[in-house]
Amino acid sequence: MDCKQEFSIRYNHVGYGTGYPKVFYVAMPMGVQVREASFRILDAARKVALEGNLERRGDCGYTGESLFEGDFSAVAVLGKYRIAVFVVGVDGNKLYDAESFLFEISDNLFEHELKANIKSFYFQRSGVELPAEFAGKWARPAAHKDDCLEFHSIMNREGTWNAHGGWYDAGDYGKYIVNGGVSVGTLLLACEMCPSGAGIMGGEGFVPTFEQPCSLLDEIRFELEFFLRMQDSDGGVFFKVTPGHWDGFVTPTDSDVMQKRYIMGKSTTSTLNFAGALAQAHRVFKAAGGIENESFATRCLAASLRAYRWALENPAVEWPHNTEGSGGYGDEHVEDEFFWARAMLYRELGGEGFPYAAETPEERLMQDMEKNPVEPGLSWRDTQNFGWIALALNDATAPAAVKLREKARDSIVNAAESILALQRDDAYSLSIRKFMWGSNGEIANHALTLLVAYSWTHDGRYRDAAVELVNFIYGRNPVNVSFVTGSAWSSPVFPHHRICHSDGIVDPIPGLLVGGINSDRQDMHRKPQYPNELPGFSYTDERCSFASNETAINWNAPLTAVLAMLVSL
Repeated sequence: MDCKQEFSIRYNHVGYGTGYPKVFYVAMPMGVQVREASFRILDAARKVALEGNLERRGDCGYTGESLFEGDFSAVAVLGKYRIAVFVVGVDGNKLYDAESFLFEISDNLFEHELKANIKSFYFQRSGVELPAEFAGKWARPAAHKDDCLEFHSIMNREGTWNAHGGWYDAGDYGKYIVNGGVSVGTLLLACEMCPSGAGIMGGEGFVPTFEQPCSLLDEIRFELEFFLRMQDSDGGVFFKVTPGHWDGFVTPTDSDVMQKRYIMGKSTTSTLNFAGALAQAHRVFKAAGGIENESFATRCLAASLRAYRWALENPAVEWPHNTEGSGGYGDEHVEDEFFWARAMLYRELGGEGFPYAAETPEERLMQDMEKNPVEPGLSWRDTQNFGWIALALNDATAPAAVKLREKARDSIVNAAESILALQRDDAYSLSIRKFMWGSNGEIANHALTLLVAYSWTHDGRYRDAAVELVNFIYGRNPVNVSFVTGSAWSSPVFPHHRICHSDGIVDPIPGLLVGGINSDRQDMHRKPQYPNELPGFSYTDERCSFASNETAINWNAPLTAVLAMLVSL
């Protein structure tokens, strides 16, 4: 039977938090006439915990379904449960009688998923050994040390460069500053907003375990040390580390043997990404305390200022137009990156010692606000929300800073309200209107915006709406997939990820968020088997489907931040 014609229960396959709304959907063929639609919540012993009726939610154009909604928020006892659904047609015939798999109602549900997400960045480490003590069956030797790289021929530069460390960007073995910048900036925001969350901050109380070999702060520093190595002596920042050609599905060790890797860049966007992320790192590591963290914070701020000054002198240096072995990450607009860097540095320095033009810092930032309105979410290309968030969280008491903070908070709240309005009008409670490449990352970024607004408004609508988006990622979606590897029975098994398909291990590395539904289907020449032609079913768990099943650090980062914020609540 065609997928869109099936009845199906759509729910969070991992489970639900005790203090949050607990809503599931039942998808039916559009136009089906229903006389009775009821549900029961059964505990692990199959005792009835709740009975109720399904309410019509609406039609979904991108899946061809009619959705009905069941609400079991009243069930708050910890344990494992399943959903049983019974649907009768107008003629009295049974249309649907089915049960879900077991899921949990738990107080530490988000904490468990957060730990898996944090560890996924550990598995993305380049250039170092991952010992079995911490990596288990996914242990691997050091490869891609990248400590003596030649400059790519397009740079016309002699010599070598040390670009050791950092995270692999996605399913390939490239390392990029622009995508690394938005990722590490998002994770630094998580550290800033919820320092007591599970596995977030390091320090004397942190004890490495198999489950959590590094705190999130330690993991961020691993990436930032790579960032610092990517800064040239003049302050500019190289764009990426790339192999000469795209790797096949081989191990990092085999890739290292088979071809050379090169340093490439510099560009205005990579330099400003660096400046914004390193300025934020100054705040986070300084707040973490301890001589080592404070010294690192000082180093980050100095590097940020050098990068920003280079960008002022080189405001239109394009990205390297080379995609032979790595992603392009081309971006023609630098105003948003300038705003990000300026706002972060303003928060750290105020107006003192900051290299602005003739106008005051506040005047310059007001201009940035006019040019770069708040978006529902961040992306590697559109980074202005970092600037807005920096100003909204600035605790300076000077009248000019307070004025900027009030404007920033009002604008972010307006963005949160627009997200709520979009969710109300969508059958799956989504705030996106097209499934693009990395739609799961976009959804997670919308949830992040909602929780940032919640941090000072304490408006429960924003918190609950963010959880609804998390529910979509973990299974309450048209394709019945929990999009994070290792999280549930339905998780991806064949992500487009070179390490996962070359290590000889059946199970993929856990904690990786795949891109998700993508109606553009740029991989059709690889012949993936999508369920059908409707946009909402544009996902398939196949290695060849780079358009829907690749992983990327910039999709994992906002989900990690959202989970951290929910844990802190």
